[in-house]
Amino acid sequence: MRRRLVVIATDPADVVRYAGGWLFDRALAGWDVRVLTDVRADTRPLRILGARPFDLESALAAPVRGPRPDAFGVSAELYATDPRVRDLVRDGLDWGVSDCRLWSEHWCGMDGEDTERHRLSAAARAFKTHALLAAAAPLSDAVPTESFRRAGALHPSPAG
Repeated sequence: MRRRLVVIATDPADVVRYAGGWLFDRALAGWDVRVLTDVRADTRPLRILGARPFDLESALAAPVRGPRPDAFGVSAELYATDPRVRDLVRDGLDWGVSDCRLWSEHWCGMDGEDTERHRLSAAARAFKTHALLAAAAPLSDAVPTESFRRAGALHPSPAG
């Protein structure tokens, strides 16, 4: 069974800008990468990265079935504004999801104990550049490292 990464955001371009290299590297490593986003948006940039797009609203309304994700990637803005997303992330942490990352435009270049950095492979940088072009996003976002905040800081363990 392949490991599964589920990414949650409203805008595919946002995913590409802040987490595109991480998604690509996971897909290249054989992960099943699924992105829940607005179905009306152009999902071509996500497919360039090897991710499979799904409708966010349908996924949040449906009961959780099938294999649970091994990792989450979530837009911090969506996490802050949608209680269904917060519940899904918290449930995932309770299920044992050990890799749960949030990104935000305001966290670029951050450091700290709850910071996770992903250094993009050369292939990820190349594919992210193509995905950025497809998303009409600035090529200046094709950075060699992506920064995330670990969700464990938002949902501390009982022992912590």
